[in-house]
Amino acid sequence: MNGEKRILLEYADKINPEKAEDYIKVGGYKGLEKARKMKPKQIIEEVKKSKLRGRGGAGFSTGMKWSFVPEHAPVKYVVCNLDEGEPGTYKDRIICEKNAQALLEGMAICALAIGAKKGYIYCRGEYPHIVRLLNNAIESAKKAGVLEDFDIEVRMGAGAYVCGEETALIESIEGKRGEPRFKPPFPGVEGLWGVPTVVNNVETFACIPYILTHGAEWFASIGAPDYPGTKVLTLTGDINNPTYFEVPTDYLLSDVIYKLGGGIKGGRKLKAVQVGGSSGAFIPPENIHTSIDFDSMSRIGASLGSGAVFVLDETRDIVDVATRIAKFFEHESCGKCNPCREGTFRMYEMMQRINAGRGSEEDLENILVLSRVMQKASLCGLGQAAPIPIETTIKHFREDYMRKLM
Repeated sequence: MNGEKRILLEYADKINPEKAEDYIKVGGYKGLEKARKMKPKQIIEEVKKSKLRGRGGAGFSTGMKWSFVPEHAPVKYVVCNLDEGEPGTYKDRIICEKNAQALLEGMAICALAIGAKKGYIYCRGEYPHIVRLLNNAIESAKKAGVLEDFDIEVRMGAGAYVCGEETALIESIEGKRGEPRFKPPFPGVEGLWGVPTVVNNVETFACIPYILTHGAEWFASIGAPDYPGTKVLTLTGDINNPTYFEVPTDYLLSDVIYKLGGGIKGGRKLKAVQVGGSSGAFIPPENIHTSIDFDSMSRIGASLGSGAVFVLDETRDIVDVATRIAKFFEHESCGKCNPCREGTFRMYEMMQRINAGRGSEEDLENILVLSRVMQKASLCGLGQAAPIPIETTIKHFREDYMRKLM
């Protein structure tokens, strides 16, 4: 409906995600069967040809990422990032609740491609029901014999936003404090317990079975040419229909808001929309006629990221919203690197002052300088992305800030 194209969610609520036999009845595990008849390099080439790019913040080529794993390393791991801590984001949870077996199949195909025997799913601490669901799904897949000698274990996080960063996640699985590592070396060369590791999120892995089953050309023909396939979006905020959808990647953001979302509550006007979670840019109304794919979003200074779409109507105080986001990042910084630890603290301090009507234009300029420093010098994505919502609200809604200055 309204332009949706369901691939990952085609059988949502029609099959039991915990039961491998239900998934097999609708064509599940055919991709894994096909992969077992291919050489590892052929699997990776098929994923490369599909042009699948990571369904997280970086949008990096999935096949390329897999190809970085050294061929002759004796031990390798496959890790699924299910630590979706971005406020407003719940698409990976939905995929697990509706199609968990596709995640397991995607991880098993990746294991064949890189030569791994062990996989881990790192689950957000706020999702205990998903841990139970996944454990049941894994047990069902084992009984059905579809995973063969590939073993998957679910590990649970403890609510740290920074553990969504792949190296901090790896540290946490190892039983250490969740802090990002310096890169290089990258996980593909030296990851979990020092051995080559592929880390992808749920949505990325869940695409893999459909690529192997239907072919790379089929997947590459859907949506935007350079970021093909579909994207699961989650809608929140001042929207009439706050829920989730799966759409081709060339779908317009304006149609997400007004067709899928049913428009703004109460017939009010759109003030701004933030895409990609709290670390995403705020987009003004004049820029919403842009397709949601990674590159189109980048061209307007935004990011698709996690696919969370947060809508604000004309009554919202955008300076207050940005101040609350600054507080979130100040709280979630792990403190390992100075630019993030001190930067998030100082940014929140200045935003508080501006929001309370005690700020100056000098504060605005200092925020923009600090933003550039954090984006260039922070160790991981938290510090690099934390200034983006503040910076973009100043850029697009400067008059709202000026009204609050002394």
